[in-house]
This record gives sequence, C-alpha cells and structure tokens, in this order.
Amino acid sequence: MQRPTVCAVLTCSAAVLVLTAAGCAGAPPDRDTEKPTSPGGVTAQAGSATSVHVMWDRSTDNEAVAGYEVYEDGARVEAVTGERNMTDIDRLTPSTAYTFTVRARDAAGNLSAPSDAVPVTTPAPTPDDRKAPSVPGGLRGRVEGDGAVGLSWRRATDDTAVTSYDIYQEDSRIHSVRGTATTARITGLRPGTVYTFTVRARDAAENSSGDSAPLDLTTAPGRGEGPSTAPRDLRATARTKDGARGIELEWTPPRVGRGGEVREHQLFIDGELATTIVWGGDPPAGTATYHFTVGEPPGTRYSVKLRAKLPDGKWGDFSAQRTLVTR
Repeated sequence: MQRPTVCAVLTCSAAVLVLTAAGCAGAPPDRDTEKPTSPGGVTAQAGSATSVHVMWDRSTDNEAVAGYEVYEDGARVEAVTGERNMTDIDRLTPSTAYTFTVRARDAAGNLSAPSDAVPVTTPAPTPDDRKAPSVPGGLRGRVEGDGAVGLSWRRATDDTAVTSYDIYQEDSRIHSVRGTATTARITGLRPGTVYTFTVRARDAAENSSGDSAPLDLTTAPGRGEGPSTAPRDLRATARTKDGARGIELEWTPPRVGRGGEVREHQLFIDGELATTIVWGGDPPAGTATYHFTVGEPPGTRYSVKLRAKLPDGKWGDFSAQRTLVTR
C-alpha cells in the first residue's frame, strides 16, 4: 500500500489546511518588479529607401534582460531576444522621417523606460537603378579586448550612391553602417572563437554588391581556456574530377598536444552536418585534404566549415567558414 504524502494526510481541519499550504507549498517567491535600465547609445541608419538599421547598447537588470522592443513614434515595430542589440526595420516609406526608441524587457515582463528618441529619414527611391555597387576591398580587422573586433575597408563605388555597408558573419547580416563610413565595431562575441567576416555595399534601390574577401578573426580565449581547437587555414576550391563537379578542401588539423591525434572531422555544408571524415590509417601529419562531389547545377553557392573530434572524445571549435560557387 502506498504511503500517503504529508500534504495528503494533513486535511483534518481548516487550521491544518492552512499549515499544510504553508508547509508544503512554501512561501510564495517575491515577484520581480525591478525594471531593466534604459538602452543607451541608440543609433538609426537608413540602409535603403525602405529600411533602417537600429542599434543600441545593452541594458542591465537585477535578473537578466530577456529581450528588446523597438518603437517607431510610440508604436512597437520589432522585438528581439536579449542576446541581440541591433535589428533592421523594413517595409518603410521612401523620403520619410521616422523616430525610433528602444526599451529593454526582463523575463517578468518589466519594461525599461524608453531610450532617447533617434530621428532618421529614408532616402528617395531610385526605381530605375538596377546596378549594384562595386565590392568593398581591403577588408581588415583586429581583436579589441574581450568579445569585440574592429573592421575597416575601402569605399565601394556606385552609379548613384552607396547608402550603407552590411557586415556579415558567415551568412548572417549582423550589422550595418552608413554609406559614408568605412569602419565598424562588432561587440558581444564569444571568447576563443573563430569568426569569418565579409562586407557588402548597398544602394538606395536595395542593390547589394558581392561579398568582400573574407576576414578570419579569433577572439581571445576566456579565463582558464586553452588554445583554440578549431581547424586552421581552411581553403575550399571548386574542382571537376572525371567529369564530376566537386569541392576540394585543404586545412591544418588543430594542435591537441601530449601526442594526441585528430582522426575525425565533421563537415558542415550550409550550416548542416553533411558527413564525418575519418582516416583509415594514420592521420596526416600536416595539411589534410578531402574531396567530395556535388549534384547541384553550376553556379550553386556552398558554405563549408569543419570541426575536429578531440582525443578526449569531444568535438572542438568550428573552423572559419568558406563560401564558394561551383563552376
């Protein structure tokens, strides 16, 4: 026979019920009523005739910031998670003045006071403009302190005008700056991680240039962390062998020390695990190579990256990502 719980037994009287509720459920937790701080450093930059890029400094909270809400003239137009501090507002009207504010929200639903209002005006449309800007050149960068990098590039040209530069990390746009700028600072990055940046130029008609040459930057390791375990110097080349289109990879496996060997790598294509590369014999001492065929037609774009299985059985950090188009 199952023994009844204490809460089931103590039901003799109203007085006992009160004690039961207090003893079994415990005191109700204090409700979080403290609001996050108001976001500072809000900027709004027109990226085209119909879009604006809004960015802000992160807020603080006694618990944690769960998200941010962006308002245009008092009406909420966008909401993002607490990990983000920028967003793009699309489907706007050309040649129109807008005013944006940002509020932080915690898990209890407390909203901060609105940030300072930031005005921006979208440029006039150029419906006949179908020519994309040139590709930004000379992308360079440096790691700045914990979790931040600084980027710079040469100006692109356009038959009308470059209205913005979009910064991509792998295949995701993470930041935009005005068309007169040639620098950007990216924050909120993880320690000890390889990031691959490219830059595209955009005009008021939403014509976007091709990607700049990629730039790999590795953030400093966190306290107590060892060196990066990411494969290094990844190169991806489109090649045709025996009449079949394919991609050839070359890279340097990570150093694992103490005589350990890397015998397996995982290959990710377009962000998805495609296969595991395993050497039947001894792994290569220096540069490793791998060739695989692709079935999509010529002109297909692929993004590839690797990570290694370490001697302790765990998977290491991802390599830089490489993007290419098959011929």
